[in-house]
Amino acid sequence: MFFVTPSAEYLAYIDWKVLALLFCLMAVVAGFGKCGLFDVMGQSLLTKCSGMRLLRFILVMLPFFTSMLITNDVALITFVPFAITVLCAVGRESELIWIIVLQTVAANLGSMATPVGNPQSLYLYNHYNIPTAQYFYTIAPFVIVSVLLLTAASLFKKNDRAQVSFETRSKLESPLRISVYSVLFVLCMLCVLHLLDYRIVLAALIIALLIFDRPVFKLIDYGLLLTFICFFIFSGNLGNIPAVRSLLVQLLDRSSLMTSALASQIVSNVPAAVLLAGFTDDWRGMLVGTNIGGLGTIIASLASLISFKYYMKSDNAKPIKYLAVFTVVNLIGLALLTALAIVI
Repeated sequence: MFFVTPSAEYLAYIDWKVLALLFCLMAVVAGFGKCGLFDVMGQSLLTKCSGMRLLRFILVMLPFFTSMLITNDVALITFVPFAITVLCAVGRESELIWIIVLQTVAANLGSMATPVGNPQSLYLYNHYNIPTAQYFYTIAPFVIVSVLLLTAASLFKKNDRAQVSFETRSKLESPLRISVYSVLFVLCMLCVLHLLDYRIVLAALIIALLIFDRPVFKLIDYGLLLTFICFFIFSGNLGNIPAVRSLLVQLLDRSSLMTSALASQIVSNVPAAVLLAGFTDDWRGMLVGTNIGGLGTIIASLASLISFKYYMKSDNAKPIKYLAVFTVVNLIGLALLTALAIVI
């Protein structure tokens, strides 16, 4: 991390607004999860299933759409274990790999639909001060094509009968806390849209948690926040090394989309966004490249490792088969979306 002499400039490298927003969003989503909101939503949808096609479709689309607001990581943490439980309950363990791989792709692609869906989008949105309308206009074609591809992948197998039932129905806990988190979520959105100062939102959230739900502080991923700080400092240091800066500028000038997508395969898309954004003004290429670049290798998006970890905990897990299916599906998706990016 120390490519140049450590100095007080390190503090200037850090994007405090992004860190504060990540902290607030993680806290709000953790609070909603603690209140049982996501379990209730999943159970409500699946109790109406009577066939495998609909079951597959719902299990895949749950992380796709929820990731737009609760991030890809949280969507997978919530719905991959849920899918494992459901598929085992209906005797469909043979479909675990296919469904979990599709869920992972769904969360990674669905999360790009909004600036708060994943860390790289949130960072780029704030770093480049991207106009909200332009963000959605740029990313919409990829979201639409992703929905079509995932729908086809989840529905093409035959429609065997499957009835889902739950021994214990989840219930919403503490309507008061849900109301508090709803208000805090709205405040976060106002901050993302540049309508409210992040320091006001951060202060409001901390006060609310201290009053209503202190245990949520323990559920926040402080490791991710620390990782971001390291990336900010590392990126700032790179910018002070003329040879490295010159090389990165040349690569990004040729194609920021391809450079960021390929970099994501090696270092993951969040670090790629933070490391490369300072060397190009092409926010569209960076935004699309780091998001579709989340497909490909299993480390292209660190969220993919979450799914793999949960699958490995299931009975009779087959890691080699999982990685093979994962890689093939992801490379196909990456190729199709890259082709779309080149065409449009």
